[in-house]
Amino acid sequence: MAGRGKLIAVIGDEDTCTGFLLGGIGELNKNRKPNFLVVEKDTSIAEIEETFKSFVTRNDIGIILINQFVAEMIRHAIDGHMESIPAVLEIPSKEHPYDASKDSILRRAKGMFSAEDFR
Repeated sequence: MAGRGKLIAVIGDEDTCTGFLLGGIGELNKNRKPNFLVVEKDTSIAEIEETFKSFVTRNDIGIILINQFVAEMIRHAIDGHMESIPAVLEIPSKEHPYDASKDSILRRAKGMFSAEDFR
């Protein structure tokens, strides 16, 4: 990885992953592990959580994009991730709109400021 940037990983539905793969984010590491997981109806929560945990521990990943409806399935694992890198960003999907009240990063950020900080 010397001289190279970090990768973006994606955990999401087929449309989300396809869009990002067409944008050029698809990579395999030296162990031939991809930096994305397509979540389908038959994908187990254990597989999603295992993939998330493997992305968090990979030193070649700097950002993890995850559909918010998928993030809800493994909320405990996402809330337990406290490191700044890789950053975990929850994104909407075609079928599920974004809900800011469920986003773990926004909830943490709200806890850092009071209403008077913005006056």
